[in-house]
Amino acid sequence: MRVIGLMSGTSYDAIDAAAADLWLEGDTLVMAPLGMVSRPYPDDLRAAIAAALPPAGTTMEQVCRLDTGIGQAFAELAERANEELCDGRADVVASHGQTVFHWVAGDQVRGTLQIGQPSWIAERTGCTVISDFRPRDVTAGGQGAPLVSAFDVLWLRGRPGTCVALNLGGIANITVAGGGEPIAFDTGPANALIDAAVHRHTAGAMSFDRDGALAAAGTVDTALLTRLLTEPYYVRPAPKTTGKELFTTDYVTRMSSGLPSTAGCDVIATLTALTARSVATAVRGTGATEVIASGGGTLNPTLMGMLREELAEVRMLTSEELGVPSAAKEAYAFAVLGFLTTHGLPGTIPSCTGARHSSVLGSLTPGRDGLPRCQPGAVMPTKLRIAAP
Repeated sequence: MRVIGLMSGTSYDAIDAAAADLWLEGDTLVMAPLGMVSRPYPDDLRAAIAAALPPAGTTMEQVCRLDTGIGQAFAELAERANEELCDGRADVVASHGQTVFHWVAGDQVRGTLQIGQPSWIAERTGCTVISDFRPRDVTAGGQGAPLVSAFDVLWLRGRPGTCVALNLGGIANITVAGGGEPIAFDTGPANALIDAAVHRHTAGAMSFDRDGALAAAGTVDTALLTRLLTEPYYVRPAPKTTGKELFTTDYVTRMSSGLPSTAGCDVIATLTALTARSVATAVRGTGATEVIASGGGTLNPTLMGMLREELAEVRMLTSEELGVPSAAKEAYAFAVLGFLTTHGLPGTIPSCTGARHSSVLGSLTPGRDGLPRCQPGAVMPTKLRIAAP
C-alpha cells in the first residue's frame, strides 16, 4: 500500500508530506521510504493560526476559516507528493492536521483539536484520507500523544540496552523502547519558546534560530534558567503531554518577572539551555543508553551541542543513521498509523499514552473510488523494518 503522511507540528511553520510503500511480511511491517516534500505555510495563514492560538481569543468564524485554509494547504501539498513521489498512485493520505488546542486538566487530557478539513484532501487527490487520529486515544483515557510512540516502539524494538527516541519539534517528546514496558511523554518545550523569543528579538524578521547562531552569540542567564526550571510540569510523572497552551508566547515574560532584564540573544541562549536541560533530565531518568534524535531541533547545532554535553554518558545518533530522515520522521510515523488504521489495526500503545486499551485511530474520508484494498490476513506487527524503495 502506498501511503502519504502529512504533518504540521506545534511550530506551525511548515507542512511536511512523506510517502512510503508499506506492506506486511508476517508480523513485520516493512516501510520503503519514497521521499518527502515540504512547504512553508503561507504568511497570511501562519499569521491567522498564531492569532487564534492561546492566550489569544478566537471566534467560530475564524475556526471555520482556518479549518478550510489549512485543509486546502494540506491538499495542495498532498497532490504534489502524489505526483512527485508516488507517480500519482497513492492509496491513502494520513493527515495529522494542525493542532490548535490540547485541553489538559491536571493529569488528564479532556480533549484535543486538530483542524484541516480532510475532504479538501480527498477531493484534490482522489485518495482516501485518514484524519483526526488523536481523539480516539483521549476517549480511552489516554493523553492522545505522543502517537509517534507506536512507530518508535516497532522501529527500535530489539536494539540493545535502553533506547530512547527523541523528537525535537515545537514540543520535545521521548519514547523509551527498551529496558521494560515502553513509555512515552512530552518532556517540555523544544523549539516553541526559542522560536517565540527569536520572533520577538528580531521584530518578526526571523521565525527560528537558523543554525543556532543567535543562541551561540548569547550567554546563558543562570538566574532565568533556574527560574524556568521550577516549572511544575517537569516533575509530573508520565504519561503526560503539554503544548503551547502552557508554553505560550508570553510564558518567558511571566516567568522572568522581577528578574533583571536580559538581552535578546541571552534569552535565546537561555531557552536553548532550558530545552537541553529538561530533555536531558527526562532522558537520564529512563536509564537510557542510546538516544535517537529527530525533528527540526536536530538542525540547531547549538542545541545539539548542549544536549551532547548534558548527556555525555549516553550515545546519541540521529534517525538518519538508522534510515529515517530526521525532518520527515513524524510524517512517516503518520503514514504508518494510516496503514494500520486502513487495515483495522490499533495504532496506540497503552503504556505510552496512558489509555485503558489500544485503539484503531482516526476517521476515514473515502476517496474517489471508495476505500482502498487492504492486504489480506493482516496481523498486528511486532516490528518495523526500513527497506530500500
